[in-house]
Amino acid sequence: MRKPLKDILYKVSLASTKGDMELGIDHLAFDSRKVKSGSVFIAMPGTQVDGHDYIDKAIESGASAVVCEKLPGELLEGITYVQVVNAAKALGLMAANFYGHPSEKLKLIAVTGTNGKTTTATLLHQLFLELGHGSGLISTVENRINQEIIPATHTTPDVITINELLVRMLGKGCTHCFMEASSHAIVQERTAGLKFAGALFTNISHDHLDYHGSFSEYIKAKKKLFDELPKEAFALINADDKRGLVMLQNTKARPFTYALKYPADYKAKVLSNTLQGLELEIEGQSVWFRMIGEFNAYNLLAVMGTAFILEEEEEEVLRQLSQLKGAPGRFDQVEAGGITAIVDYAHTPDALENVLKTIQKLRTGGETLITIVGCGGNRDKAKRPVMAKIACRLSDRVIFTSDNPRNEDPMEILKEMEAGVSPIDLKKTLTIEDRRSAIKTACSMAEKGDIILIAGKGHETYQEIKGVRHPFDDKAIAKELLKLIHRE
Repeated sequence: MRKPLKDILYKVSLASTKGDMELGIDHLAFDSRKVKSGSVFIAMPGTQVDGHDYIDKAIESGASAVVCEKLPGELLEGITYVQVVNAAKALGLMAANFYGHPSEKLKLIAVTGTNGKTTTATLLHQLFLELGHGSGLISTVENRINQEIIPATHTTPDVITINELLVRMLGKGCTHCFMEASSHAIVQERTAGLKFAGALFTNISHDHLDYHGSFSEYIKAKKKLFDELPKEAFALINADDKRGLVMLQNTKARPFTYALKYPADYKAKVLSNTLQGLELEIEGQSVWFRMIGEFNAYNLLAVMGTAFILEEEEEEVLRQLSQLKGAPGRFDQVEAGGITAIVDYAHTPDALENVLKTIQKLRTGGETLITIVGCGGNRDKAKRPVMAKIACRLSDRVIFTSDNPRNEDPMEILKEMEAGVSPIDLKKTLTIEDRRSAIKTACSMAEKGDIILIAGKGHETYQEIKGVRHPFDDKAIAKELLKLIHRE
């Protein structure tokens, strides 16, 4: 697919140009390792590396044009140079122009928030398939084109990959795509150039402050998505989250709300909440769902509200939604010997508290709740003692263990977690660095009727240590060890 450079740069804010703007371009690349003959290389400043340092390498690899914020000292003959105001935003607009604006040819819905993004996006994808639509999914766990699975590497991919996925989705008959929009992606302009038919806000709590610097900047990152929505789009927010209405300030989109507690456009009431499912009262009727926990009542409401806004038939939406299971690694249950192990992606204080409070409400009395929890390396350190404190407050026994230590010393992470434990709670804690040993210990401690929560990694099937991903699946290991220790 060859296009003139000037057409690819449509709507991009240019500072200066040198060279042939009619030049035919076959390929976009912001990674110099992916440059080939006929590429335009977009040099972007990054948090780890600066693309401007790789301009020479990109030209050596065949780039015939360079888009950058700072022109190199020496401009080579035969190479077209384009100086732009914002390279990340330029990349988004260029990708949309190059791929023919695929986001305008289907209904692209963004889901943002601290918790619930993956479950909400996954449920929407599943629901719209069941309602008879071609449906795409871009999520933390996986990307999907109808039923075809494409492995995911980021919560929100780079904008070239997004446009490529959307083109493939259109080719397979997709009319809708549901996409997680992380705060990192929004700030880094990975959503630039995309036309959203709507956006959902689930909630916001303490997370990613290592990247954003402050909670107010984190809120601003989420809000940016809503500020940039077109007037024909919709903005659906959780009215029970005190920052939900902030998302609607300055948005041109049509505003909608959902809630369990406060007045809202889409309301529900929890009638019962067990390990088997949720019973909700919605618009005067009782509906049973296979999902578990109040936090999933919010996810279900967000999905229901979106489907209603998109004018799907209400009774059919509720009928199909009642059969769906949600995303892998979100309140995933394994049972053996009368012991229930719950694997959940909860890796923020708010998510951990929600899961533990949900389990507390499901307890019938007498069960011991054992929580296994860790914190990832090279991430927000402030949440480590907070998560340890929450685990101790809401569990009978707690085992601190390694999550994805990445490039940090696992024992240092665990010490920072232990700092949040009060002296009175110390006696209920164990620290076992090796995650498999921690799960084995919990399985050995548990008796019939007890509940084990394994928090933090959820759907992940690896443990990241010193830049290497080692195979590790919490759910598979819990199932294996429970069956081994508690032979039925």
